[in-house]
Amino acid sequence: MTHVLDHPVWAALNGAHARLGHLKGEAARYPSDVAPFAALRPGSDGRAWADLAAITEPGEAVATVGAAVTPPAGWEVLEVFAGVQLVDVSLRAAADPEAVRLGPADVDEMLDLIARTEPGPFRRRTVELGTYLGIRREGRLVAMGGERMQPPGWTEISAVCTDPAYRGQGLATRIVRAVAAGVRARGETPFMHASADNTAALRLYESIGFRLRRDVVITVVEPRAA
Repeated sequence: MTHVLDHPVWAALNGAHARLGHLKGEAARYPSDVAPFAALRPGSDGRAWADLAAITEPGEAVATVGAAVTPPAGWEVLEVFAGVQLVDVSLRAAADPEAVRLGPADVDEMLDLIARTEPGPFRRRTVELGTYLGIRREGRLVAMGGERMQPPGWTEISAVCTDPAYRGQGLATRIVRAVAAGVRARGETPFMHASADNTAALRLYESIGFRLRRDVVITVVEPRAA
Protein backbone atom coordinates (compact mmCIF):
# COMPACT_ATOMS: atom_id res chain seq x y z
CA MET A 1 0.00 0.00 0.00
CA THR A 2 1.30 3.46 -0.85
CA HIS A 3 0.50 6.71 0.91
CA VAL A 4 -0.72 9.78 -0.97
CA LEU A 5 2.43 11.62 0.17
CA ASP A 6 4.58 9.01 -1.57
CA HIS A 7 3.48 10.63 -4.86
CA PRO A 8 2.64 14.24 -3.93
CA VAL A 9 3.07 15.76 -7.38
CA TRP A 10 0.87 13.17 -9.09
CA ALA A 11 -1.78 13.43 -6.37
CA ALA A 12 -1.87 17.23 -6.51
CA LEU A 13 -2.02 17.41 -10.31
CA ASN A 14 -4.84 14.87 -10.42
CA GLY A 15 -6.70 16.70 -7.66
CA ALA A 16 -6.62 20.28 -6.43
CA HIS A 17 -4.19 21.46 -9.10
CA ALA A 18 -5.72 19.72 -12.12
CA ARG A 19 -6.88 23.12 -13.34
CA LEU A 20 -3.28 24.28 -13.57
CA GLY A 21 -1.51 21.19 -14.82
CA HIS A 22 -0.68 19.54 -18.10
CA LEU A 23 -1.86 15.91 -18.00
CA LYS A 24 -1.47 13.23 -20.63
CA GLY A 25 -2.08 9.54 -20.04
CA GLU A 26 0.33 8.38 -17.38
CA ALA A 27 2.19 11.68 -16.91
CA ALA A 28 1.47 15.09 -15.45
CA ARG A 29 3.39 18.31 -14.93
CA TYR A 30 2.99 21.92 -13.90
CA PRO A 31 3.48 24.68 -16.47
CA SER A 32 7.09 25.89 -16.32
CA ASP A 33 6.09 29.33 -15.02
CA VAL A 34 4.16 27.73 -12.13
CA ALA A 35 6.57 25.04 -10.86
CA PRO A 36 9.22 22.71 -12.29
CA PHE A 37 7.62 19.51 -10.98
CA ALA A 38 6.40 16.54 -13.01
CA ALA A 39 5.15 13.08 -12.12
CA LEU A 40 4.61 9.63 -13.58
CA ARG A 41 1.53 7.65 -12.59
CA PRO A 42 2.40 5.38 -9.65
CA GLY A 43 3.05 1.88 -10.93
CA SER A 44 3.25 3.05 -14.54
CA ASP A 45 5.36 1.35 -17.14
CA GLY A 46 7.65 2.90 -19.74
CA ARG A 47 4.74 4.56 -21.54
CA ALA A 48 4.65 7.24 -18.87
CA TRP A 49 7.97 8.67 -20.07
CA ALA A 50 6.60 8.93 -23.60
CA ASP A 51 3.54 10.73 -22.23
CA LEU A 52 5.77 13.10 -20.27
CA ALA A 53 7.86 13.78 -23.37
CA ALA A 54 4.68 14.71 -25.23
CA ILE A 55 4.00 17.54 -22.77
CA THR A 56 7.62 18.66 -22.27
CA GLU A 57 9.67 20.55 -24.85
CA PRO A 58 13.18 19.28 -25.69
CA GLY A 59 15.65 21.00 -23.40
CA GLU A 60 12.94 21.92 -20.88
CA ALA A 61 13.90 20.65 -17.44
CA VAL A 62 11.36 19.08 -15.07
CA ALA A 63 11.83 17.53 -11.64
CA THR A 64 10.33 14.39 -10.11
CA VAL A 65 9.88 14.11 -6.33
CA GLY A 66 9.78 10.82 -4.44
CA ALA A 67 11.66 7.65 -5.21
CA ALA A 68 14.65 7.71 -7.53
CA VAL A 69 13.80 7.39 -11.22
CA THR A 70 15.80 6.11 -14.18
CA PRO A 71 14.57 7.65 -17.41
CA PRO A 72 14.84 5.74 -20.68
CA ALA A 73 16.84 6.71 -23.75
CA GLY A 74 15.84 10.11 -25.04
CA TRP A 75 16.09 11.74 -21.60
CA GLU A 76 19.04 13.30 -19.82
CA VAL A 77 19.46 13.42 -16.04
CA LEU A 78 20.70 16.91 -15.15
CA GLU A 79 20.81 16.79 -11.34
CA VAL A 80 19.83 14.55 -8.45
CA PHE A 81 19.17 15.98 -4.98
CA ALA A 82 18.63 14.27 -1.63
CA GLY A 83 15.63 15.64 0.21
CA VAL A 84 13.35 14.87 3.12
CA GLN A 85 9.60 15.01 3.63
CA LEU A 86 8.27 16.21 6.97
CA VAL A 87 4.72 16.09 8.35
CA ASP A 88 3.01 18.11 11.04
CA VAL A 89 2.53 16.15 14.26
CA SER A 90 2.41 18.88 16.93
CA LEU A 91 2.71 22.27 15.23
CA ARG A 92 0.97 25.14 17.01
CA ALA A 93 -0.81 26.84 14.11
CA ALA A 94 -1.84 30.44 14.68
CA ALA A 95 -2.95 33.38 12.57
CA ASP A 96 -0.54 36.31 12.61
CA PRO A 97 -1.87 39.87 12.63
CA GLU A 98 1.22 41.12 10.79
CA ALA A 99 1.11 38.50 8.02
CA VAL A 100 -0.60 39.81 4.87
CA ARG A 101 -1.92 37.89 1.88
CA LEU A 102 0.38 38.11 -1.16
CA GLY A 103 -0.89 37.96 -4.73
CA PRO A 104 0.04 38.67 -8.34
CA ALA A 105 0.77 42.34 -7.61
CA ASP A 106 3.47 41.25 -5.14
CA VAL A 107 5.26 38.76 -7.39
CA ASP A 108 8.21 41.00 -8.29
CA GLU A 109 8.90 41.58 -4.58
CA MET A 110 8.49 37.89 -3.88
CA LEU A 111 10.88 36.89 -6.64
CA ASP A 112 13.43 39.40 -5.35
CA LEU A 113 13.26 37.91 -1.85
CA ILE A 114 13.48 34.38 -3.28
CA ALA A 115 16.57 35.33 -5.31
CA ARG A 116 18.29 36.64 -2.16
CA THR A 117 17.41 33.69 0.07
CA GLU A 118 17.10 30.66 -2.29
CA PRO A 119 14.53 28.56 -0.39
CA GLY A 120 13.77 26.46 -3.47
CA PRO A 121 11.92 26.71 -6.79
CA PHE A 122 9.57 29.66 -7.10
CA ARG A 123 8.30 30.93 -10.43
CA ARG A 124 6.24 33.91 -11.55
CA ARG A 125 2.93 32.01 -11.27
CA THR A 126 3.77 29.89 -8.22
CA VAL A 127 1.57 32.23 -6.20
CA GLU A 128 -1.45 30.67 -7.98
CA LEU A 129 -0.89 27.35 -6.19
CA GLY A 130 -2.34 28.51 -2.88
CA THR A 131 -2.24 31.12 -0.15
CA TYR A 132 1.04 33.00 0.30
CA LEU A 133 1.64 35.25 3.29
CA GLY A 134 4.29 37.88 3.91
CA ILE A 135 5.58 40.17 6.63
CA ARG A 136 6.77 43.66 5.78
CA ARG A 137 9.05 46.08 7.58
CA GLU A 138 8.79 49.75 6.56
CA GLY A 139 6.84 48.60 3.52
CA ARG A 140 9.50 46.10 2.38
CA LEU A 141 8.78 42.37 2.13
CA VAL A 142 11.18 40.67 4.54
CA ALA A 143 9.61 37.23 5.14
CA MET A 144 7.21 34.98 3.27
CA GLY A 145 5.91 31.47 2.80
CA GLY A 146 2.87 29.73 1.39
CA GLU A 147 1.10 26.69 0.01
CA ARG A 148 2.46 24.59 -2.85
CA MET A 149 1.42 20.97 -3.57
CA GLN A 150 -2.03 19.94 -2.34
CA PRO A 151 -2.52 16.16 -2.32
CA PRO A 152 -5.91 15.13 -0.93
CA GLY A 153 -6.02 15.87 2.80
CA TRP A 154 -2.64 17.60 2.86
CA THR A 155 -1.04 20.91 1.89
CA GLU A 156 2.67 21.54 1.49
CA ILE A 157 4.14 24.65 3.13
CA SER A 158 6.87 26.00 0.91
CA ALA A 159 9.03 29.02 -0.05
CA VAL A 160 9.59 29.91 3.60
CA CYS A 161 12.31 32.54 3.66
CA THR A 162 13.51 35.60 5.56
CA ASP A 163 15.65 38.51 4.44
CA PRO A 164 19.14 37.95 5.93
CA ALA A 165 18.95 41.33 7.70
CA TYR A 166 15.87 40.17 9.63
CA ARG A 167 16.83 36.65 10.61
CA GLY A 168 16.84 35.60 14.25
CA GLN A 169 13.52 37.34 14.94
CA GLY A 170 11.30 34.27 14.57
CA LEU A 171 9.67 35.50 11.37
CA ALA A 172 9.96 32.15 9.56
CA THR A 173 8.27 30.36 12.45
CA ARG A 174 5.48 32.92 12.49
CA ILE A 175 4.93 32.52 8.76
CA VAL A 176 4.81 28.72 9.02
CA ARG A 177 2.31 28.89 11.88
CA ALA A 178 0.13 31.39 10.00
CA VAL A 179 0.10 29.39 6.76
CA ALA A 180 -0.61 26.23 8.76
CA ALA A 181 -3.60 27.92 10.40
CA GLY A 182 -5.21 28.32 6.99
CA VAL A 183 -4.38 24.72 6.05
CA ARG A 184 -5.84 23.37 9.29
CA ALA A 185 -8.99 25.50 8.82
CA ARG A 186 -9.72 23.45 5.68
CA GLY A 187 -9.35 20.22 7.64
CA GLU A 188 -6.00 19.42 6.01
CA THR A 189 -2.58 18.60 7.48
CA PRO A 190 0.57 20.58 6.67
CA PHE A 191 3.67 18.90 5.31
CA MET A 192 6.98 20.14 3.95
CA HIS A 193 9.94 19.20 1.80
CA ALA A 194 13.49 20.33 2.52
CA SER A 195 16.98 19.63 1.30
CA ALA A 196 18.54 16.83 3.31
CA ASP A 197 21.66 18.92 3.92
CA ASN A 198 19.78 22.03 5.13
CA THR A 199 20.35 21.15 8.77
CA ALA A 200 19.38 24.59 10.10
CA ALA A 201 15.95 24.44 8.45
CA LEU A 202 15.42 20.84 9.56
CA ARG A 203 16.22 21.71 13.16
CA LEU A 204 13.76 24.61 13.04
CA TYR A 205 10.92 22.60 11.51
CA GLU A 206 11.38 19.69 13.88
CA SER A 207 11.55 22.05 16.87
CA ILE A 208 8.14 23.56 16.05
CA GLY A 209 6.31 20.28 15.51
CA PHE A 210 7.24 18.61 12.22
CA ARG A 211 8.52 15.04 12.07
CA LEU A 212 10.58 13.35 9.39
CA ARG A 213 8.33 11.04 7.36
CA ARG A 214 10.66 9.83 4.63
CA ASP A 215 13.67 10.56 2.50
CA VAL A 216 12.95 11.70 -1.04
CA VAL A 217 14.94 12.06 -4.22
CA ILE A 218 14.49 15.05 -6.52
CA THR A 219 15.59 14.13 -10.04
CA VAL A 220 15.89 16.88 -12.64
CA VAL A 221 15.56 15.59 -16.19
CA GLU A 222 14.97 16.94 -19.67
CA PRO A 223 14.06 15.32 -22.99
CA ARG A 224 16.72 15.43 -25.67
CA ALA A 225 16.00 16.91 -29.06
CA ALA A 226 15.25 14.24 -31.66
